[in-house]
Amino acid sequence: MARNKFDVDESLESPFDAGHLKRVIHYIGRHKWKMLLALLLSGIASVIGLLSPKITETVINDIVPAGDAPRLLVMMAAYLGIICISIVFTVVRSRMMAHVSQDIIYDIRKDLFAHLQRLPFSYYDSRPAGKILVRVINYVNSVSDILSNGIINSIIEIINVIFIVIFMYVTEPTLATIIVAGLPVFLAIIVFIKPRQRKAWQNQSNKNSNYNAYIAESIDGVRVSQLFARQEVNCSIMQRLASACRAAWMKAIYVSNTVWLSSSLITQIVFTLMYIAAVFWLGDKSAAYGLPGQAIAFGTILAMGQYLNRFWQPITNLANIYNSFVNNLAYLERIFETMDEPVVVDDKEGATELPAITGEVDFDNVVFGYEEGQTVLENFNLHVKAGESIALVGPTGAGKSTVVNLLCRFYNLRSGRILLTDEQGAKHDITDVTIHSLRTQLGIMLQDSFIFTGTLLDNIRYGRLDATDEEVREAARIVRADDFIREMPQQYETSVNERGSSLSQGQRQLVAFARTLLSDPRILILDEATSSIDTKTEKLLQDGIQAMLKGRTSFIIAHRLSTIKNCDRILYIGNRGIMEAGSHDELMARKGPYYDLYTAQARDQGVNI
Repeated sequence: MARNKFDVDESLESPFDAGHLKRVIHYIGRHKWKMLLALLLSGIASVIGLLSPKITETVINDIVPAGDAPRLLVMMAAYLGIICISIVFTVVRSRMMAHVSQDIIYDIRKDLFAHLQRLPFSYYDSRPAGKILVRVINYVNSVSDILSNGIINSIIEIINVIFIVIFMYVTEPTLATIIVAGLPVFLAIIVFIKPRQRKAWQNQSNKNSNYNAYIAESIDGVRVSQLFARQEVNCSIMQRLASACRAAWMKAIYVSNTVWLSSSLITQIVFTLMYIAAVFWLGDKSAAYGLPGQAIAFGTILAMGQYLNRFWQPITNLANIYNSFVNNLAYLERIFETMDEPVVVDDKEGATELPAITGEVDFDNVVFGYEEGQTVLENFNLHVKAGESIALVGPTGAGKSTVVNLLCRFYNLRSGRILLTDEQGAKHDITDVTIHSLRTQLGIMLQDSFIFTGTLLDNIRYGRLDATDEEVREAARIVRADDFIREMPQQYETSVNERGSSLSQGQRQLVAFARTLLSDPRILILDEATSSIDTKTEKLLQDGIQAMLKGRTSFIIAHRLSTIKNCDRILYIGNRGIMEAGSHDELMARKGPYYDLYTAQARDQGVNI
């Protein structure tokens, strides 16, 4: 799919839905009392701050001409008190909203990560990890402030505008009308810019996502890049993506800056018109020009000038908040798009717990394909007895791994059923039971077993947290991992890096074997599990594998056919089903596809049949 390429822009599955705002309010609502208190503190500080221009007007118009020094000192103290109250309330509000902002980040990231944990393999098959990671980290960080301080500041600035308008009209109505006359023009500019601004920031979001996807892929594959001396080519690709990211950012900034530039321009125009009106229409010089009007005291003009700045300051702030909201709208859409991604592989309504199973498995007319128009398995039927070992062989892409993936319910069937038998003999469709109760009875060993950052003890205990240290060591001894672990610096307490880079490929597989054995599954799945282990280690491991298989149903996928000769049944998968089945000796006697595959591999290894 196209979205799986780092250099292809993602397109949102649906346009912005106003319902997203309700979801935003849901996160804000969790912290409503803190936000209401912050709103109250800010409101008090803002309203008190509006008294300072009135103090200026009173001092210049009344107190200074009258030479009233005691009253002047009172006004000075009041002015200083207003400044102190504003500072204290602002600091308290800022600290409070910092906590709220981080809480919102935590809430969104927790919900987003929990949803990602439930999404099926098909979701990750179609998206680079970098494009997922950028949503969990970068986008959540970006929107957190606008969801906390942005909401509070918007309300505060709206309250400021309302009170400033009231104070202006009380002080001088005509000049107040001139000041607010520029507001409709400014609003028209915002409405005009909005769709262009959203589109520009969506494009920037796409380019940033592409860049992150390539960086994540490059870091993950750095060994291969250096092996093939791809550094220069990789740098050129990075530069191209970074340039596209920069160009998209600059274009978005140009569009966004139009808002505050318009605000600044209108402020200056209104500021000039107000003083022209004050001086020539309403001022002392109006009579000299034969214009109607009455003189305005200098203190009133100065106060109105302060109110002018205070009026357009919250308007500009609201424009900046609007800018930030539109800028982050693209990020918010990506976050909610991920949260809305359907969990197609999930417990159905009324799903029950799967009882302890015997290991008997039935595939009943199973049909499956990874994409529309493609069929990997068609009318696939298979009955596996409890404790039977089944080997799956065949060409690459024939559907061997698909069989075990469907048993684990990593994907949904198109049609058909997979049935498991419990200890009372009842059969259960895996779609009717909870996924957790199903997978806790399955043990899966993959070709590339993931090792987590932590100690070797923690990695083996990963699938069964209540296991004792001795149980962990016993599992390691059975699969022959104990030998190399005891040679490590801190033995089982030795810390390993991400993906187990401090361990060899074979050692990682042995740790994964111990982890699987410790979970004590009823059905064991080994998907190319020994491919990364050298022949000498594999021979030592065979006893451990046999111990794992004892009493368990097992599905074994292996290209190294010598490892599956002793399985009860070998299934050759091809042409969307089972082409032939039987023991090793039976299939060799038939001289069919398995015989051809086995003899070809034996010749390559110089082995006589």
